[in-house]
Amino acid sequence: MLTAGEVAGLIAAVGWIVLVCVMVMVLVRLAKLLTATTKAVSELNDRLGPLLDDVSSTVAETNRQLVAVEAIAHDVKQVTGHAAKLTGVTQTIFTGPLIKVSALGHGVRRAIEVRRSTSPRPPVRQGRPS
Repeated sequence: MLTAGEVAGLIAAVGWIVLVCVMVMVLVRLAKLLTATTKAVSELNDRLGPLLDDVSSTVAETNRQLVAVEAIAHDVKQVTGHAAKLTGVTQTIFTGPLIKVSALGHGVRRAIEVRRSTSPRPPVRQGRPS
């Protein structure tokens, strides 16, 4: 039969064996995790190069398009300025003489009305009565 010391030693040995088995399982899983992580990082690295090239070409194309849009915006600004100047000139050319012709027409019509009537009409007052 086994003595108490031998039983204690046997229990300690079995405990150590169980502990070592658990540690081996943990280390095997950790090794699998590290392998999977390494593989994922490698795949990401393989995909990252072409992706960065695509992003770089997209940014270059966007910058080229922005330069074109900036040129278009500048041209639109110039056209708007020219249109405003043309409107001002047109208004100056046509509005002044048109007002004068209208006033002349009104004066002539008023003079004709006054001559046709036997009794002159009192002048029409403009504005509010005082």
